[in-house]
Amino acid sequence: MAESHDAEPGMYDQLNLDKPHPARVYDYFLGGKDNFAADRQAAEHLLQAFPGFRTAAQSNRMWMHRAARYAAEQGITQFLDIGTGIPTEPNLHEVVQEIIPSAHVVYADNDPIVLAHSRALLVSKPEGRTAYLEADVTDPQAILESAEVKDLIDFGKPVALSIVGVFHYLPDHLKPYDLVRQLVEPLAPGSLLIFSHCTPDFAPELWERAMVVYKADGGEAQVRSKEEVTRFFEGTELVEPGVVSPFRWFPDDETQAYVDRGEFTDIMCSLWVGVGRKP
Repeated sequence: MAESHDAEPGMYDQLNLDKPHPARVYDYFLGGKDNFAADRQAAEHLLQAFPGFRTAAQSNRMWMHRAARYAAEQGITQFLDIGTGIPTEPNLHEVVQEIIPSAHVVYADNDPIVLAHSRALLVSKPEGRTAYLEADVTDPQAILESAEVKDLIDFGKPVALSIVGVFHYLPDHLKPYDLVRQLVEPLAPGSLLIFSHCTPDFAPELWERAMVVYKADGGEAQVRSKEEVTRFFEGTELVEPGVVSPFRWFPDDETQAYVDRGEFTDIMCSLWVGVGRKP
């Protein structure tokens, strides 16, 4: 059980502590301590509806590490990570700078709690650079035109755009496909879109129940089918093996061990993941 955090009086309205926030709910699933009562309540209600949420969060995080390594191994030196979440070691820059110490990483999230912990995201290797900005994926231009992005990202060279476990919090009325296209459009050929999304495909009745309880707790979400998730990659060429469950995307020994123990299954992970290369 995560520890209780009490907000300072002036922080309450700013943090919207009466509603669950995706970064803090995800932190709870990963065993973190940077979450509040509304986040823990929503997380526990979700676990009652669908017991796989912790497994899904863990498999998603492990896949993100593999996808980031893949991008670095392809020679990409610039990373834009949107919907960063609360820092959890190893963070993306720690993964890629093991391969390319000079890599530049810009993080963006809309939760002030992430900003409060962003120091952990800024401890770059001396050869590389990292930056953090408080921004929302629903305003792509604010991200792309930010001082942090302009300072660290050269759009004349390939960029790895990481949007991991974010868009199931964006219902259709927020035009999620348009948002991804706006973020991919300025990227140079050879850039990669690293993307994951929760799906009801493997357990539709459980996920329908989970969405009802999450919305009842004040959250907003929409899970999508494989076909709907694949649409996010329009304008890119999918890297093999395409859109798959996270543990099927180039599993390493650690991931395979979870599969062999029966802990990572399609139902318990309930995610579609993929990497698309911009031609």
